[in-house]
Amino acid sequence: MGRFFGTDGIRGIANVAPMTAEMVLEVGRATAYVCKRGRDHRHRIVIGKDTRISGYMMENALTAGICSMGVDVFLVGPMPTPGIAFITHSMRADAGMVISASHNPYQDNGIKIFSREGYKLPDEMEAEIEDLVVSGRIRNIRPTAEQIGKARRIDDAVGRYIVFCKNTFPGNLSLDGLRVVLDCANGATYKVAPIIFSELGAEVLPIHNTPNGVNINAHCGSQYPHDLQAKVLEAGADVGLAFDGDGDRMIAVDEEGNLLDGDRIMVICAKYLKEAGRLAGDVVVVTVMSNFGLHEALREMGIRTEVAPVGDRYVLERMKACGAVLGGESSGHLIFLEHHTTGDGIISALQLLAAMRVLGQPLSVLGRLMRAAPQVMINVEVREKPSLEEIPGVQAAVRRAEEELGERGRILVRYSGTQPLCRVMVESADEEQARRLCREVSDEVRRHLG
Repeated sequence: MGRFFGTDGIRGIANVAPMTAEMVLEVGRATAYVCKRGRDHRHRIVIGKDTRISGYMMENALTAGICSMGVDVFLVGPMPTPGIAFITHSMRADAGMVISASHNPYQDNGIKIFSREGYKLPDEMEAEIEDLVVSGRIRNIRPTAEQIGKARRIDDAVGRYIVFCKNTFPGNLSLDGLRVVLDCANGATYKVAPIIFSELGAEVLPIHNTPNGVNINAHCGSQYPHDLQAKVLEAGADVGLAFDGDGDRMIAVDEEGNLLDGDRIMVICAKYLKEAGRLAGDVVVVTVMSNFGLHEALREMGIRTEVAPVGDRYVLERMKACGAVLGGESSGHLIFLEHHTTGDGIISALQLLAAMRVLGQPLSVLGRLMRAAPQVMINVEVREKPSLEEIPGVQAAVRRAEEELGERGRILVRYSGTQPLCRVMVESADEEQARRLCREVSDEVRRHLG
């Protein structure tokens, strides 16, 4: 792992290294430099952002850096991260850059970079950008005169993305008669999501759709679905859908107020796609965090699973390798490769609603296609992230837990790729056992790293 690129771009507290305006300017310069190579035309980079107050500062710094390298900038303003991927590819730009810290609190910010094809940059390109910045080499490369870039706003980007999303919903279906609650997390979906679902015929009840720069992800969205569950029950809605701050994740709530995570949604969508003859290879890519119950439910449907490391880029790599069209994470980061190059919360929601329409059952019934094994997870805040294999106390605690679980469960201990956290997850047929073992291992992690 590089010095500031993590599993999902660069992320940190805004105005604290590496997320300072000075560093962002240099990242813009280095990205522009790398994107110019090997192509003889006027180069362009798309910049979008979520609704954080620090986005204004970062947007201007990034624009200045890119223009100083002789590359033009297209500014699209607040838009979901997958919308930037779409616009980048649609406009034949050389790259897309998103200023967002996804599901993190408002004081954080980050940068995600997409290639001209709409995929996240490969590790080697991120490493090159990082080296240009850290070594200082990028500071000596300076175009002048007419070679300096220009910036302009793309006013119709939101409209283009709305049409793109709507086109992923089957043309012979509508959402007429469906009452849908949307939790927009006071983030990047606040404008586009209500329009998309209402134009397809749904009665839309939006919540947390008034961003003010500091309320993004604040006890709302996919990380905090309590308000969504309450609103679904209060309104007698058919379904509730929650996005995260940058709109690449989605989780759902059924009409009874029950929560459906990414695993349950994948099972429902896999059944829908298989019955429609569109589940290529009868395979779904999941991660090591996915519940045992998901594997069992898919196996009963004649669908096999491929397991990838945590992180949407690794899910996508495995999907491409095995020809899968569906993959994702229990967090609600789902990829429908028929429709998009990256995880898109709005598109995921539309596929789930299409499955409800085609399969003809309420979400509470479809949610029972998967019987989840009890799973307990504790996030431990850590000061640093040394290799867990080098901490004998943690390894001993993990071995004790594994021996006790035997074939009836599993334990997974891993660092978050985007936050200063170590995640301890235990699955067991006995929930009380899972809680106790998770607590014991977490205490050991905290003792050494907290």
